Amino acid sequence: METPGSQSSLHRANLERVVRAVRLAGSLTQAEIARTTGLSAATVSNIVRELKDGGTVEVTPTSAGGRRARSVSLSGDAGIVIGVDFGHTHLRVAIGNLAHQVLAEESEPLDVDASAAQGFDRAEELVSRLIEATGVSRSKIAGVGLGVPGPIDVESGTLGSTAILPGWTGTKPAEELRGRLGVPVHVDNDANLGALGELVWGSGRGVKDLAYIKVASGVGAGLVIDGKIYRGPGGTAGEIGHITLDESGPVCRCGNRGCLETFASARYVLPLLQPSHGADLTMEGVVRLARDGDPGCRRVIADVGRHIGSGVANLCNLLNPSRVVLGGDLAEAGELVLGPIRESVGRYAIPSAARQLSVLPGALGGRAEVLGALALALSEMGDSTLLDGSLPAATPAFT
Repeated sequence: METPGSQSSLHRANLERVVRAVRLAGSLTQAEIARTTGLSAATVSNIVRELKDGGTVEVTPTSAGGRRARSVSLSGDAGIVIGVDFGHTHLRVAIGNLAHQVLAEESEPLDVDASAAQGFDRAEELVSRLIEATGVSRSKIAGVGLGVPGPIDVESGTLGSTAILPGWTGTKPAEELRGRLGVPVHVDNDANLGALGELVWGSGRGVKDLAYIKVASGVGAGLVIDGKIYRGPGGTAGEIGHITLDESGPVCRCGNRGCLETFASARYVLPLLQPSHGADLTMEGVVRLARDGDPGCRRVIADVGRHIGSGVANLCNLLNPSRVVLGGDLAEAGELVLGPIRESVGRYAIPSAARQLSVLPGALGGRAEVLGALALALSEMGDSTLLDGSLPAATPAFT
């Protein structure tokens, strides 16, 4: 038994610090590991050698600042994680290894207005199909990240009341999927997972404070503060869509009037254009027509951008993020929407906060949430399981 404070327990703690740093980043040079963990270069070198000999990490030659270096990543066969993303109209599943490599990914249409049970049936089938396609043993599953388009109560894991998923209200998504797959499942809302995905793989790389704005059937934000998702005590932080822009405006699904969502989300924007562009018009279609020069679509997208910018300005004044990443179909409009966002931020935000802010389109498109689900599973797994080779085995429920 290791005694707290003993040399052996200190060594174990240092091993876990190095493994955690590499696990969260995907890959790091030894110099970056030393800066991240605060350990000396000599200690890092010895630990990396020990982990490599034990098969926990892989070391490959690379370069940093024009000089030769060694890149350290977790072994590709150390384990796998699964990401499941329920969107309003789709289900997307991805499987990745602990070195942040995506091994398989697939998306299919799904009407989430159908029952929760049907949605989980489809998810279970798709996960099983992709596991079989990768040929990876189910005993290698370290965990699952699950995304849903609605607020999750932090303490109970219950999906809160939402007009977007009326048939799912009161369900416990993580508990339901865990019972089906027999492995640990961690759940979060889609905006938070989009923020995680962009932070690890996309436009948020290299920063510790950002807001990911997703505009779809609703408007939400995933907030990253000091490199971590901020959820708030009840799990509802980031509900930027319910900032009031006009007290006399349209009635929002939350019961208030004039929320940002009533000026920016698809359910309110599309009816403005459908009389002239057809009832089948989608946000994706609006963006495509705007890029092709359609004046009506361009005007609506610019208006939406200015409204979103007002909400972003409020975020700047309160949280002072260094970067805002716009996700969803609207991000494909590029400067047609980003320019008006920046214009509103410049008008309504504190000048010093506006100067420090960069507004970028998401780099991952519709994959942001499912990759964020992978990142969630990676962040929640314990490092001791990797060092001890004791990943939780899938139970017979996972067939």
